[in-house]
Amino acid sequence: MQVKIAGAPISWGVCEVPGWGYQMSPERVLAEMSSLGLTATEFGPDGFLPTDPLQKAEFLSHHKIRAIGGFYPILLHDPTNDPIPAVTAELDSYEAAGAEVLVLAASTGVDGYDATKPVLTPSQWATLFENLSKVSDLAKQRGVKAVVHPHVGTLIETREDIEQVLAGTTIGFCLDTGHMLIGGTDPVQFSKDHSDRIQHSHLKDVNLQVAEKVRSGQLSYYEAVKQGLYTPLGQGDVDVRSIIKNLMAANYQGWFTLEQDNVVDSDPDAGSGPVSDASQSVQFINKVASEFAN
Repeated sequence: MQVKIAGAPISWGVCEVPGWGYQMSPERVLAEMSSLGLTATEFGPDGFLPTDPLQKAEFLSHHKIRAIGGFYPILLHDPTNDPIPAVTAELDSYEAAGAEVLVLAASTGVDGYDATKPVLTPSQWATLFENLSKVSDLAKQRGVKAVVHPHVGTLIETREDIEQVLAGTTIGFCLDTGHMLIGGTDPVQFSKDHSDRIQHSHLKDVNLQVAEKVRSGQLSYYEAVKQGLYTPLGQGDVDVRSIIKNLMAANYQGWFTLEQDNVVDSDPDAGSGPVSDASQSVQFINKVASEFAN
């Protein structure tokens, strides 16, 4: 049984956070994605691909990679900030490249994912919900699905945060198996209970010993990633096999995206580094899909 597998530049260490390790070139990242048989990618952070929407689309087309959308941190809880102009500009690139999923992260307003998260008032939660609805409606008008991405160091991080969003909105979710686990949500159970809300996925496998140090405050998120927080799929402590099968059983039509946060110190030798981990993960997804079909 065929599944749709996509890449994400963060799996190659390309990140929007200032100072996040060595940033590999888009030419190499896309070439290595292609070498694994991947035909689609998320956009990556601003500056990774050309800024102009048409040039961005042409660059991807030249490398025989299509765009599926991307991770988009944005301030949603502040009543003095209107997110619509920024999202409108972002969607120009989606339209030009035929991308289909806007992956929203509820930014705290501070760069990085290690600052103390503010506690929202009921009024701020209401503003966040209203803005999620506005952004979702705008995206839909442009032929794009907006989904919310629970993420460490954002305003939607913990199990309680996710329950707030489930109850207060109708927006779809990006099931991120790593960030949900770190935040206290069981991603296997979520894939069973809320398959109707899952419209995109970021597949990660997690070293729980390192994850516990993030939860307890012993390690920053960045340091945890450097110390092996994420492993190739099937080699960590998340039951990714069951998650994939649960989604397939629910007739999930979205992408299985290799989106395992990585820090790269220097340009890896050919065939080594992130592409090796990604290759193992692609093989794992295809193996699980084959098991499901049989």
